[in-house]
Amino acid sequence: MEHTTKEETQYPTKGILQSEELYQYILETSVYPREPEPLKELRDVTSSHPWASMGTAPDAGQLMAMLLKLVKAKKTIEVGVFTGYSLLLTALSIPDDGKITAIDVSRESYEIGLPIIKKAGVEHKIDFIESQALPVLDKLLEDNENEGSFDFAFVDADKVGYMNYHERLIKLVKIGGIIAYDNTLWYGTVAMPEEMVLEGLKPGKESMIKLNKMLAVDSRVMISHASIGDGITICMRVR
Repeated sequence: MEHTTKEETQYPTKGILQSEELYQYILETSVYPREPEPLKELRDVTSSHPWASMGTAPDAGQLMAMLLKLVKAKKTIEVGVFTGYSLLLTALSIPDDGKITAIDVSRESYEIGLPIIKKAGVEHKIDFIESQALPVLDKLLEDNENEGSFDFAFVDADKVGYMNYHERLIKLVKIGGIIAYDNTLWYGTVAMPEEMVLEGLKPGKESMIKLNKMLAVDSRVMISHASIGDGITICMRVR
């Protein structure tokens, strides 16, 4: 999960629907009633964190859970963990013998959610690696057996790294597997005039515009770009 400054916590909320009431309707009607108790607990714990907005939006998480079940995911990668909402969601969704390679630069943030992960009985599925993502992904690719062996990947990390992550993940995820990129609408800034964008959001805006253009013409994947949370792009590897 991308680290930010306290000033950046003043940015808009992740839901980009024009009506906050409509977004709350979706959450309260369709998302919260189906949210497992461990996820509710982790969301509550994260809400008091100064960077709480970095957490995965619960409606995006609901979509992820469905995708994990659809592809019968057993072996996954997570780039960016923060307090572990999406990580716990994945661990709850995959089989008991499933494995998640989870990468984040901050173990401190991960340990906020770790007691809840342990209480949920899914810690054994998680291999947490405190590191920048690229060295870990490159090391995985050194072993030919890892190529095409992952069922699902979720990326919610430093936005400037997404394109580099894509080139590694497209090799690690199997044909028919899913790569999901979070924050691909970046607070709606991708469609804003430059003068309206807060200075701290500009690098992310530029990176997301480049990523979205690249994915739109990448013949190795089918894509669906959804305005859920802060925008999530689902890629299915087809070759």
